[in-house]
Amino acid sequence: MRAKFSVLDIFSGAGGFSRGFKEAGFDILVSIENDPPVSKTYKANFPETEQIADDVKEIDYNVLKSLGYQRGDFDVIIASPPCEPFTPTNKNRKTDPIDRLYCDPIGQLYLHAIRIINEVRPKFFVIENVAGILQDDIKESIFKELKRSGYDEIYFNVLYAEHHGVPSMRTRVFVSNLNLELKKQRMISVEEALKDLPNPGSYWPPNHEEPQPLTKRLRKRVSNARWGRAMIEFEGAENKRFRNFIRLNPYRPAPTVMGSSRFIHPFEDRLLTVREQARLMGFPDYHVFLGGRDSQYNMIGEAVPPPLSKEIALYVMNYLKENIVNRGVNNQKLM
Repeated sequence: MRAKFSVLDIFSGAGGFSRGFKEAGFDILVSIENDPPVSKTYKANFPETEQIADDVKEIDYNVLKSLGYQRGDFDVIIASPPCEPFTPTNKNRKTDPIDRLYCDPIGQLYLHAIRIINEVRPKFFVIENVAGILQDDIKESIFKELKRSGYDEIYFNVLYAEHHGVPSMRTRVFVSNLNLELKKQRMISVEEALKDLPNPGSYWPPNHEEPQPLTKRLRKRVSNARWGRAMIEFEGAENKRFRNFIRLNPYRPAPTVMGSSRFIHPFEDRLLTVREQARLMGFPDYHVFLGGRDSQYNMIGEAVPPPLSKEIALYVMNYLKENIVNRGVNNQKLM
């Protein structure tokens, strides 16, 4: 049996998806990420992975072949296309759902992930995005595009990060040719996630510098805020309201961490540090974030939480091992 199974990570971001697969024992051979500070962050955490820092639209099988990779070299493709065209927090998303996938240039990146999957032909793929892709027209189109790529079984797995070792609430859809039947784990509270961190400004862990100070007016409001209270509300798509600058309840998982998220510490009148925010997503302390502070917060909010990624990776790995052992029975289905 092979020592390690291999992964290609498309839209790798800061490496949350890769982190979980690496910790599960996969070999992350190649990552694709175009954003300079994000790609530098990924490379700092995965120096052994060959990185393609280029636009996904310009990448195809021939690019991978020029680097020495062939079809069959990747057991799994994982991908996290940008969610902005599909999320209700985006006030400017297109009105017609199908236009979000086919007409929005950013939404089209989801189709490019499918294109690369079709060209590379991995045994399994897992594509992560927000629940907005479940709208009928979008879901049906993604299903058809993947069917056209030759995959007979396609599942829209709705997973809740807080059920899989992540101390924040997060609902995401993982489209895969595997039905991801993950076992629930106990929930982790904010207090448990942050309890052993030193005061901000300490040498270790990284990204735990003093947070940006609050304005005098906001600091006064924060000092009187109860757990769960939001300091700011903003309008998203279809006049939906969303909350930000929330005072965290220490005894519950945090609300969904987004790129724009800023949280108030449950016991102190200050914002969370980048490291504290990373802990709410389940990143280990040795996973570093480079670039400006806002960019670091964005990387965390846009990531796949590593504990959830690891659960998915272990499930996929078990399936791969079972099918390689029973190669005569199941290998045709894998290919």
